[in-house]
Amino acid sequence: MSDRRLTHLDPLGRARMVDVTPKEPTHRRAMARCRVYMLPETTAMVASNAVSKGDVLGVARVAGIQAAKRTPDLLPLCHQLTVGSVYVNFTLADDHVEVESQVETVDRTGVEMEALTACSVAALTIYDMCKSTDRSMVIGELALWEKTGGRSGIWRRPSANGPGAGDSDPVAKPAQT
Repeated sequence: MSDRRLTHLDPLGRARMVDVTPKEPTHRRAMARCRVYMLPETTAMVASNAVSKGDVLGVARVAGIQAAKRTPDLLPLCHQLTVGSVYVNFTLADDHVEVESQVETVDRTGVEMEALTACSVAALTIYDMCKSTDRSMVIGELALWEKTGGRSGIWRRPSANGPGAGDSDPVAKPAQT
């Protein structure tokens, strides 16, 4: 079993920012997903760009990209890093929109929180733009699906086990962009 100590606490139990200065920068990537469940009529409106507030997916994409870049402003102990790229993509189904984000950097710490934040804010933007049409929407299943780089190497969520599964997989599948 790996060392599972709480790294954001000092020896006295006070919050601290982890010191990453001794680490060497490496290429790191993280991919996250979530879903916005909605009525089929709402999904159809999003697909046909018929929502009164405008281009839902276009605005949500930009919101997700901006959110990834602003993650350290939102999460108190998250390191400021150079975000090299952010992709936010959507897949429409009958009753939901799947949001997928991928964030890359060459830095001393990973971009998992940036990918999760991009998904969250993109999903919130979809909700905000569609709420006048559909108050029954639910945002769910936010999870990290892949990460590469750093000391722990490659990790991929086993899809068969769903959210919460944490088994490592020796081979990561590239995210679709």
